[in-house]
Amino acid sequence: MSAFTTLRTGQTMPTVGLGTWKSAPGQVKQAVLTALDCGYRHIDCAAAYCNEQEVGEALALRVGPGKTLRRDEVFVTSKLWNTKHEPSDVEQTCRTTLAHLGLSYVDLYLIHWPMAFQAGNELMPRREDGSVRYSDRHYTDTWAAMEDLVDRGLVKAVGLSNFNARQVDDIIKMARHKPAVNQVESHPYLSQADLLAHCRSAGVCLTAYSPLGSGDRPWASAQEPRLLEDPQLGEIAQRLHKTPAQIILRWHVQRGVVCIPKSVTASRIQENLQLFDFSLSEDDMTLVDALNRGQRFIVPTVERDGKRVWRDAEHPHFPFHDPY
Repeated sequence: MSAFTTLRTGQTMPTVGLGTWKSAPGQVKQAVLTALDCGYRHIDCAAAYCNEQEVGEALALRVGPGKTLRRDEVFVTSKLWNTKHEPSDVEQTCRTTLAHLGLSYVDLYLIHWPMAFQAGNELMPRREDGSVRYSDRHYTDTWAAMEDLVDRGLVKAVGLSNFNARQVDDIIKMARHKPAVNQVESHPYLSQADLLAHCRSAGVCLTAYSPLGSGDRPWASAQEPRLLEDPQLGEIAQRLHKTPAQIILRWHVQRGVVCIPKSVTASRIQENLQLFDFSLSEDDMTLVDALNRGQRFIVPTVERDGKRVWRDAEHPHFPFHDPY
């Protein structure tokens, strides 16, 4: 299994990248430096993570003329946030990300979610009752402006994040520049097998965020299962003298899924890249596949009428009502 995936654009995208969601200021710079120094060539960013300037500081120390790495050796992804879906906002928002990262282009730029929020500079625009202020701007309008970024040389490829199969098809039908990637939550408890097959048939690469189950997500409850403690994964890991995390990431790689595990711990950053000196047998792959329970961890919930509900479920473009 290759350490690279070839996108429909002809670009080679490293199969394992460093995720930067939830990486706190003061930690993410060193995490990126550690990753680049131990062999990562793929960094996944987003404006909404509020740490792109610090990522940029790390890139400036390692990438560019006279540095360790050439720009074309490092694949950098960023994402357009929900409050910037108005077509007139897209280019300036991308340019702001480029300024923060200290780059003249990003390799891949994604629409972070299909739902648009009220335009503005507030990350989560809210009403007095705390609910999010939405916009009904359609993601196909936003996509047309994303395509202009390719034409202007600001991005090498454009793609999607958190889009379901129907929404991916909506984009493909109208696109001049077809989506190269759909980045979604995926791990053994949410294998996304149907969406993976659909995207593959459409020439769209699937990237898994939270590929290890995101045990440190802010809204995790003590009652929720912890993927890295799953006994069946532990048994495979013990037998192969690997960690449960390495077993999960190898499973992603063998399925043809790009993965972007997040860590700020040097030993784990290095461990998460050590996937290409072993493989899982067909039986082991089947065992991990069988852990799927359709369980999403990365959909923030709120309390309404005494029940926990998906926060954005009333938005007309909320993606998770469809089967996949």
